[in-house]
Amino acid sequence: MKPGISRACLRAGLAGVGVLLLTGLGAKVQAAPQYRIVHEVKLPGDDGWDYLTFDDGSHRLFIAHGTQVQVVDTDHLTLAGTIADTPGVHGIALAPDVGHGYISAGRSGTIVVFDLKSLARLKEIKATGENPDAVLYDSATHRLFSFNGRGRNATVIDVKTDEVIGTIALDAKPEFAVADGNGRVYVNLEDKSSIAQIDAQHLTVSAVWPINGCEEPSGLAIDLAAQRLFAGCSNKVMAVIDARSGRTLGTAPIGAGVDAAKYDSGMHLAFASCGGDAVLTAVGTNAGGAPEVVQSLTTERGARTMALDEHSHRLFLVTASFGPPPAATAEHPQPRPAILPGTFRLLVVEPAKPTQ
Repeated sequence: MKPGISRACLRAGLAGVGVLLLTGLGAKVQAAPQYRIVHEVKLPGDDGWDYLTFDDGSHRLFIAHGTQVQVVDTDHLTLAGTIADTPGVHGIALAPDVGHGYISAGRSGTIVVFDLKSLARLKEIKATGENPDAVLYDSATHRLFSFNGRGRNATVIDVKTDEVIGTIALDAKPEFAVADGNGRVYVNLEDKSSIAQIDAQHLTVSAVWPINGCEEPSGLAIDLAAQRLFAGCSNKVMAVIDARSGRTLGTAPIGAGVDAAKYDSGMHLAFASCGGDAVLTAVGTNAGGAPEVVQSLTTERGARTMALDEHSHRLFLVTASFGPPPAATAEHPQPRPAILPGTFRLLVVEPAKPTQ
């Protein structure tokens, strides 16, 4: 996952409404819902940020922010707690069947285990590769996968014992991952513009598929019913891939600076959050899987990661305001702009209610 500040780009305008072709047999056309930003909530802290994870059971949002994870009560949109001492935090995975959560702390090379109810730290597990980034819990095998960016591999942990049970070599820089619920895990390989399919039981790579028309995939989402993957790509497209064959079904235009993708099964829509162009793109598919943009919502610069509440259909993004970048140096020839103190905030997006 990219660091917590996106590239500076022009804001994207609000695009018009498209139509959504529902997936499955007997597809029919219906009007696409219109999404809008309904709340902005200030949160403490002036550091960079990364992944967001929503807990449906507790209605809490976990935000990777600097050296801690902030926990927001999404019913009241208030800060409910923090999990400290997670240096270089990237991702949060939840295993509700064992009552634990797992946080990747990239700078310390560890996975921090915490109690889902109390948020108390329980232990640390050393990753088997450098810079643990995305973390994924596969409920089918009760295993946690830590995808290690510089390690170019994945650490596998049995959540019943919190012991490392294996390492999967990927020979590529892994980004975000999803599971299909049947023992298969999919992970974007950023530097190879590909997706790896992993057998979560045997801890082997079953296949590696190139994503046609996609460069440097980061965010990844899955439509479980149709077995389709949605990859957000740095060349400003969202690619749709058949999760059974690996065939690329098509691409749709999105904004610059994408870093997350989500799929809402109730709305039959995939979303790409693009912090460079300050746009959230909603993409639908037809019966054959070909994608089509149905809305491009102007958000805010830097809003590049997100979480989804599938019951309320709300999307959560975070960002901050930025000052001018510092002077370039030999070590940092393209320095990122500084975050302005006191401007970190949560954006809440939801579909507009239909008029009577």
